[in-house]
Amino acid sequence: MSSNKPSTTDSPCVRNCCLDNNDVCVGCFRSLAEILEWHTATEARRKQIVENANKRKKHQ
Repeated sequence: MSSNKPSTTDSPCVRNCCLDNNDVCVGCFRSLAEILEWHTATEARRKQIVENANKRKKHQ
């Protein structure tokens, strides 16, 4: 069952799209798979993606 509620999690995209050697964006720190998944991801998954990106950013 899908919900028509708009997402409350904003995309971390900063419009500086460039992938590093590990296929991670140097702008938002999402993996290529996470970027491709974003538009179909559930709210819970989006929060997880943002959390993963924030962890990558801290360990850069």
